[in-house]
Amino acid sequence: MSAWVLPDHIADVLPSEARHIEEIRRDLLDTARSYGYELVIPPLLEHLESLLSGTGEALDLQTFKLVDQLSGRTMGVRADSTPQVARIDAHLLNRKGVARLCYCGPVLHTRPSGALSTREPLQFGAEIYGHSGLEADLEALTLALDVVQTVGVKQVQVDMADARIVQGLLDGVSLTPSQSSALHAALIAKDAVEVRSVLAGAESRVREAFLVLLQLYGDASVLAEARRVLPLSDKVGAALDALEWLGAHAAPAAVSFDLADLRGYAYYSGAQFSMYAHGVSESLVRGGRYDEVGSVFGRKRPAVGFGLDIKALASVVAAQPLRAAVRAPWLEDAALRGLVADLRKAGEVVVCILPGHEQEIDEFHCDREIRSVGGQWQVQAI
Repeated sequence: MSAWVLPDHIADVLPSEARHIEEIRRDLLDTARSYGYELVIPPLLEHLESLLSGTGEALDLQTFKLVDQLSGRTMGVRADSTPQVARIDAHLLNRKGVARLCYCGPVLHTRPSGALSTREPLQFGAEIYGHSGLEADLEALTLALDVVQTVGVKQVQVDMADARIVQGLLDGVSLTPSQSSALHAALIAKDAVEVRSVLAGAESRVREAFLVLLQLYGDASVLAEARRVLPLSDKVGAALDALEWLGAHAAPAAVSFDLADLRGYAYYSGAQFSMYAHGVSESLVRGGRYDEVGSVFGRKRPAVGFGLDIKALASVVAAQPLRAAVRAPWLEDAALRGLVADLRKAGEVVVCILPGHEQEIDEFHCDREIRSVGGQWQVQAI
């Protein structure tokens, strides 16, 4: 095998794509900062028990493991930054009130999430700790909408669900961990046969409620239908109230509801959302409430937030036009070098053309060049 061949689903990012990704990264961080979010940079790897505490089997399977040559302990390369940010909130910041934190960095997955997905996403996320009210849920939802619209996603579809609906319907029902996983997978797949099979030992009213749940997807009328056909426990009622309120505040984005959509069920504890671009089947953003995330660190705090892969986002967003630049000859001339330095200090891009490479096409849009006019160096349009 050639030494330059990379592993499957791992790729270099070349100049034009890297520029596009970096412009999006800066826009996302600036948008989060405008909401008052503070940037944190968790480490790329840490002790496995800290990295995976309370995250469930799915993240464990996605995490690369290695042995620390200094301590001999098993370490993991992060596959998701949220547990790390929860640790930072719980132990390093230890604030009494609200903490708004954002992050952006690479994560590594043992397997790709799809046939065309990378195993090295560039994960951006924003999270609010310390407020249990729907105001925090709405802020996370609004910020998520803002960041995708800021970078040029015009038609955004928001799909919403709530983990408490299934939790409420299962109150009093005893399922093994494998049965619980099978039920959630069947709900996601809309597999009525498997739902019946998993709940064969439950009361008929429970089975019927879940079979009805499979049909509850669509616009806001789904919520009214759910109130009519589902057993309205406190959890189910609170979930429907939250979805109705959040959906109404998400306008003008298109909002739909899928009450059986429980992707990430082991993670979320309340309302959750996914965002899609027009014509794209995979979600660009996933988020919601996960109040249990800090429990394993000894400090259970209300938490809500979202994450996205900037590389995936870049693939559906048109690149910005090339930034205008200035071409300059390469000469040992003090006046020329002084002018080049002044232009760069003023924020201009100045590309010095090395001898013998005058006809090469570059990545910059050089609409001006420095010429000698009457013995003076001047910037003139090309």
